[in-house]
Amino acid sequence: MRSKLLTLITVVMMTLLTGCATLDNNDPLEAINRGVYKFNDVSDKAVFKPIAGAYKAVMPSPIRSGVSNFFANLRTFVTAINQVLQFKFNKAAESAGRFVINSTIGIAGLFDVASKQGVPQYKEDFGQTLGYWGVGNGAYLVIPFIGPSTIRDTTGMVAESFTVDPLSYVNDPATRNTLYGTMFVSQRAAMLPGSDLLDEAALDPYSFMRDAYLQRRANQVADGEAIPLNDNFETNDPTKLK
Repeated sequence: MRSKLLTLITVVMMTLLTGCATLDNNDPLEAINRGVYKFNDVSDKAVFKPIAGAYKAVMPSPIRSGVSNFFANLRTFVTAINQVLQFKFNKAAESAGRFVINSTIGIAGLFDVASKQGVPQYKEDFGQTLGYWGVGNGAYLVIPFIGPSTIRDTTGMVAESFTVDPLSYVNDPATRNTLYGTMFVSQRAAMLPGSDLLDEAALDPYSFMRDAYLQRRANQVADGEAIPLNDNFETNDPTKLK
């Protein structure tokens, strides 16, 4: 517990020191990032994309939906915590209610009962919370196996993993790693159409992904008030709001 606390303090201090700085170039680490992006792209096409494709082909749609709903429900808990930290108490109450409904009536979140009852779905993370309180992005980063991020968002991800991520409290390492692996495959399977479109449409997929990520995050921190880079990144589903 002490080591986790020290790590958390370290990454928060790193964000406060680097994330608040204004960078004329939001990608000062581009040479390194492009190398990591290439590594991720090769790894994905060789390993993760085929696994995700097999998962989608073998698993019936109801099972895939249940798995996706289960992990989305866990994220709802994280969202509620971050909404409280951002003083969005009304939305936090809705997210908490959504989590309770899906965790009980929805059988541990396997069924999204809350959406059928009209309860909105929000998505907040600690990176957004830091942005809400004025912490800047810092440098753009591409993380091995994870993908686009920033100094601020990486800090938020690490902080969440040590504090409010429900999966981090699973004591058995094998079970915890299996859950993380299943979540990764489920999310990758959901992104199969988008990844194919990116490869076909973008002259420079790295730059396209970087700019889209930074604009999307700015839009999320601003609660949708930032100008969207591309309408394809917006949703018209009223149950899946920021």
